[in-house]
Amino acid sequence: MKQKSLWWLGLLGILLVLIVPAVILWPKPQQPADNPWANLPKHPPHVDHSAIIKGPFKSGEDVTKTCLSCHPNAASDFMHTTHWRWDSVKGYKVPGHDKPVHFGKLHSFNNFCIGTRSNQRVCMKCHTGYFWEEGMSNQQVAEDLKKPEEVDCLVCHADPNLYGRGPYGKPAKGVNLVAAAKSVRSPTRANCLKCHAFGGGGDNVKHGDISSALYHPSPDLDVHMGRYNMQCTDCHRTSHHQIKGKLINLNPQVDPSEQAQCTDCHSNAPHKDARLNAHVKSVACQTCHVPETAEEVPTKIYWDWSTAGQDRPQNHFHYLKIKGSFVYVKNMIPTYLWFNGNESERYVEGDPINPHGVTYINKPAGSINDPTAKIFPFKVNHTLQPYDTVYGYLLAPSTASVPNGFWTKFDWDLAFRIAEPYTGLKYSGHFAFTQTVMYWPQTHMVRPKEQALQCADCHSPNGRLDWQALGYPGDPMKWGGRFDDNH
Repeated sequence: MKQKSLWWLGLLGILLVLIVPAVILWPKPQQPADNPWANLPKHPPHVDHSAIIKGPFKSGEDVTKTCLSCHPNAASDFMHTTHWRWDSVKGYKVPGHDKPVHFGKLHSFNNFCIGTRSNQRVCMKCHTGYFWEEGMSNQQVAEDLKKPEEVDCLVCHADPNLYGRGPYGKPAKGVNLVAAAKSVRSPTRANCLKCHAFGGGGDNVKHGDISSALYHPSPDLDVHMGRYNMQCTDCHRTSHHQIKGKLINLNPQVDPSEQAQCTDCHSNAPHKDARLNAHVKSVACQTCHVPETAEEVPTKIYWDWSTAGQDRPQNHFHYLKIKGSFVYVKNMIPTYLWFNGNESERYVEGDPINPHGVTYINKPAGSINDPTAKIFPFKVNHTLQPYDTVYGYLLAPSTASVPNGFWTKFDWDLAFRIAEPYTGLKYSGHFAFTQTVMYWPQTHMVRPKEQALQCADCHSPNGRLDWQALGYPGDPMKWGGRFDDNH
């Protein structure tokens, strides 16, 4: 019996000697290496135009005609983009509407400056057309949008130190068009930020994560732009002037192929730590890597239009007579919501407001039960803005129009009457103010990995995530698992 036991022990020893090394040395499935540099778009060197451009030019349209002599398809390509159309190419199904609805800056409401129509003098400084003027009919606008020579090539391609735009989007007074045209090259951050950082009436007013600080950011503010000097077009890739990168502020349903994704460059499992990679299914990259925004330039989170027009002490961050009262914040910690890339609600001009509470201009779509949704960071802006008390819908006033807009006369009633033919919304003569909410995704100002959120930032008694609001019974760390098969 003793010899039989020794035989089994010997056999077991031999098996262990053979099997254990085999298990240890057996090839393991490899995760795709995270090599973002291999996936960056290649930008061919731009041709120096300083010896090509001659001039003189009497107008911006003359510059564009010269551009088109060598780039005959550039304007026609550009005229199919949302940067030119300010309108969605297709309509979208929206609850409460029988027909597909089009969206775009030409006819959408927000809760900042509210609307562009009848406000051409100021709003069109960021539209890429030369043709805008006071009092244009919708038919005139539609006709001018078809004219290639009205495309402003310089706003995206000229050195912004040599070219700027004034009222109605015309070249600013004193601009040397020949010098500006000679400076053209591929767009840089400076070109994009001239409009995108100053939307809503000031630096970082609207987005929260896009400000003048990104002209020359430190590596700690944005690792892509600050450490590696990446340009906007490295992520917002461009083909035939179609620029990739749409989230939720203009279209309620977005094709993922139109969105700029972290995985355009990074792998689906970018971390060396498997525990971190396990988060990727449910947590957007931005949630950990954009821990706060508005670090250098504050952003607006509350706007009260009802106080506009009053004579009180003025301060850009607290009160302006033309706009009302504000609340700004710095170092903003985002609000976290499930987000699948689309909107669950969108206010369409003429829609009824919520008479008993908040009217949502937009609302991110997604939930814990949505396998395509991830926890995503947002800025939330609250506004008191005008509505028609008889018809029950939001009103878009004429603010910037001259000589009778609100910013000139401080007469709300007159401002609504001027805007009526542009918006197509009847004005009853009676108005009040109602609360609205709008969500803005936070996806820029990506910190270096050393400054990303750590475990305790979310998984602790004072963590920043509201687990129950997100649909969990509590912190998943405490009960050691996913809530369901999706998350």
